Amino acid sequence: MKPVIAITMGDPAGIGPEIIVKTLSKPLVNRIERIARPVVVGDRGVLERVARRLKSSCKIRTLLDLESIPLPRKVLSVIDLNKMDLSAFAAGRPTAAGGQAAVEAIRQAVQLALARRVAGIVTAPISKEGLQAAGYPFPGHTELLAELCGAKEVGMLMVSPPRFKKDPGLRILLATTHVALRNLPDRLTRECVRTAIRLAHEAARRYFGLRRPRMAVAALNPHAGEGGLFGHEEAEIIRPVVEQARRQGIPVSGPFPADSLIRQAFDGKYDILVAMYHDQALIPIKLLGFGRAVNVTVGLPFVRTSPDHGTAYDIAGKGIADPGSLIEAIRLAVAFSKNTPSALGGRPPEQKPP
Repeated sequence: MKPVIAITMGDPAGIGPEIIVKTLSKPLVNRIERIARPVVVGDRGVLERVARRLKSSCKIRTLLDLESIPLPRKVLSVIDLNKMDLSAFAAGRPTAAGGQAAVEAIRQAVQLALARRVAGIVTAPISKEGLQAAGYPFPGHTELLAELCGAKEVGMLMVSPPRFKKDPGLRILLATTHVALRNLPDRLTRECVRTAIRLAHEAARRYFGLRRPRMAVAALNPHAGEGGLFGHEEAEIIRPVVEQARRQGIPVSGPFPADSLIRQAFDGKYDILVAMYHDQALIPIKLLGFGRAVNVTVGLPFVRTSPDHGTAYDIAGKGIADPGSLIEAIRLAVAFSKNTPSALGGRPPEQKPP
């Protein structure tokens, strides 16, 4: 049985509903129907309005029973939360109502995942401004998901899929996420680097099937600090943690200058990297794989992926959003679910001995 994947609608004023309709209205092209039974968690009225704007022939139906999800042959199955007043929002503008609707969809998807009713969740983009307006003080999905399921250690892993046969792609996990650069040195602690290395090792083994992954850690400063001339974080924070991880059996090395390290990973020398801050990871990921890269949350008790982009308010409602990254996120969620006992159609839980 094909795994059930829950797709949250995201901010209704962003491009999330559009890329969902585009992805699931042409499943033969995207081959989604060959690998999964997707169900959207969100507002049916929003999706129907988007489908009309796109002149899509996709039929949208409210789903009451997860066991009876059809293959997506121009049928979009929705768990309808019915939270949106369609007259109260417009495409391209963040609102408290949109932020609330996005959170409700995420909360429902998390409940399904924790109950093992779905194999994983794929989240369409949300607005941090909308979250704040709705009263949720989270900088993004990662922190919100951790709060909803009580996960103590989570990490943001960015994956750029291979572009051609021998291309290894890039996998980079962030030690810190949404932090102002002026605050970064204070936020970069031994504990957050230690957690990032541990989560990267877990992801490489669990999701990518690498028994002994080749791992490396990027430095924070240019030239890895140049012996203290450009900073002391490498000597005082990062290197001691890397050495400790190696003593514990994790095959990791570094810290190395980020500019040369990322090139080496691109050439296939490393399987997974740990970056120190947001743009250090996302610039190469988006340069190499924009439109196909995927964000993976590591450390949750279920599979979660998302596109590599945001709400794109500037093009919302114009019908030009590219669904490529969402398609890749669904494909990765399906692939990862095969190694995770959490699914209708996923790998069954191991039986306890009598």
